[in-house]
Amino acid sequence: MTPVTLGRTGLKISPVVFGCNVFGWTVDEAASHRLLDQLMDHGLTTLDTADVYSKWVEGNVGGESENIIGTWFADRPGARDKVQLITKVGMEMPGQGEGLSSWWIEAEVEQSLKRLKTDHIDLYLSHKADDSVPHDETLEAYDRLIKAGKVRAIGASNFSADQMQAAEDAGPDLPRYGALQPEYNLYTRDTFEGALEQFCVAHDIGVFPYYGLASGFLSGKYRGQDDLKGPRGERSVGKYMNARGMAILGAMDVVAEETGASLAEIALAWLRGKPSITAPIASATSAAQVDSLARAAVLELSADQMARLDAAGA
Repeated sequence: MTPVTLGRTGLKISPVVFGCNVFGWTVDEAASHRLLDQLMDHGLTTLDTADVYSKWVEGNVGGESENIIGTWFADRPGARDKVQLITKVGMEMPGQGEGLSSWWIEAEVEQSLKRLKTDHIDLYLSHKADDSVPHDETLEAYDRLIKAGKVRAIGASNFSADQMQAAEDAGPDLPRYGALQPEYNLYTRDTFEGALEQFCVAHDIGVFPYYGLASGFLSGKYRGQDDLKGPRGERSVGKYMNARGMAILGAMDVVAEETGASLAEIALAWLRGKPSITAPIASATSAAQVDSLARAAVLELSADQMARLDAAGA
């Protein structure tokens, strides 16, 4: 598996990033550890999580995903050195705090490090913009964490082009966001394409989008209302079930016939084929799905196939 450089962070990451939001949600701890072992065997060594994962599950409070990764590190001596670890701060941790104030960042990073059982985070993300806090206050907190060796690089998630520019224009001696995690896939394109994409290209921002499979819709397993079963289908796939979504799946079906690849692999390869994208994020809940992610990490689509997929989702 050939690593790719994540923009001006200088970090080398795997060509597909594993989304650990499923840990503590649709995958329990033992199964999560098996998936992590398999990911390492494939060379998919970049893990994306957040302090808040997965508080949306009944009985959870947040921190479940980080805890599971931490117990895996503890059980696998040397595993931490093989991993590029990404986590985030900013979403509400019930009864504790939220946002991007300096006090919350510096308090919550300690909790993430404790849960993850590590002494450093490779890439720490502002999970969402916080207009109540000046960018320089947030970046000063990150500066202290970087100088203390607790964080290697910083990035942002769910920021607009204007918010990225405002952070860029903060104090000249402060660290800069070197990576961005937007929502972007064959179906959802207007949140990234345009001004935000142009900003990232101009400033060498590494981009690793989430929802690369549109919550599983682009896997092709959801073709009608009867398919909307299970936690993910019921929660977030229905919005893609329209004429445009079906047109995208139709174009993907043709490319699948041409390549022998699955639709999920094609969706991720389309993202990898975009010049402004460093690597997509995708999750898996089974060994077979991890094997598919590994195939997606090396699948190359032709210029004609990319163009046809572009047109279907435009």
